Amino acid sequence: MRTNRIRTTALAATALVAALSLTACGGGGTDTATAPAASSDPASSAPAATSTDATPESTAPETPESPAPPTGAPTGSASTPAQGKHAGGNGNGTAHNGTEKATPASAAPRTTCTAANTQVTVVKVSRPINHLLLTLKNTGSGLCDAYYAPRLGFDGAQSVFPILESSKPQAVVTLAPGEEAYAGIGLTGEPGQSKVHQGTNLSVYFAKRDGSTYDTPVNLKLPAETYWDDNGFVTYWQSDRATALTF
Repeated sequence: MRTNRIRTTALAATALVAALSLTACGGGGTDTATAPAASSDPASSAPAATSTDATPESTAPETPESPAPPTGAPTGSASTPAQGKHAGGNGNGTAHNGTEKATPASAAPRTTCTAANTQVTVVKVSRPINHLLLTLKNTGSGLCDAYYAPRLGFDGAQSVFPILESSKPQAVVTLAPGEEAYAGIGLTGEPGQSKVHQGTNLSVYFAKRDGSTYDTPVNLKLPAETYWDDNGFVTYWQSDRATALTF
């Protein structure tokens, strides 16, 4: 009886060991079958990468770039004139660009206004009374300077008509071709202070830069009913008529 019990126990132990061995082998097979599904396997991410590459990056159409301006085309705002070009021209109705430069006034031929390059006229004015207006026009091809005041001689008088020093301008009047200068002539002083003469002719002499006088005058016919005396005056040359007649 004791021998049979030992055998039975030994057989049971042997069976238990076999069962445990089979269980261990079965567990290893299960781990092997599920290994491809593990997230750590590099092969498991390959399908996802293939699917991403097949998807377009964007369905919106690309905006075409603005074409570059042609060579030589002006840039900037359309309302801004091109550099170096005057929108209003050069003063005579002709537009010019930056490559055409007008001759500056300082570089133009320059001389003194004389009988040879000017035209002189004299008229009687209504205001102020007993006044004449002398007009000097540049008829030459360059600039001329009208120095000091005109030297006047009425009907061959021996003395020069008085010059009004208070009318001296701040600068010498310079005339471009076609421009004019003016001098006012006050014919008489206070009534009764000097003998009055009726004038017929007037000689106009030009002053040089140094203050001396040119020998050749311009001889003018005076307006009818012109009277003068020794207390009259003539102004310096002025750039505008209104100033010449304010004295």
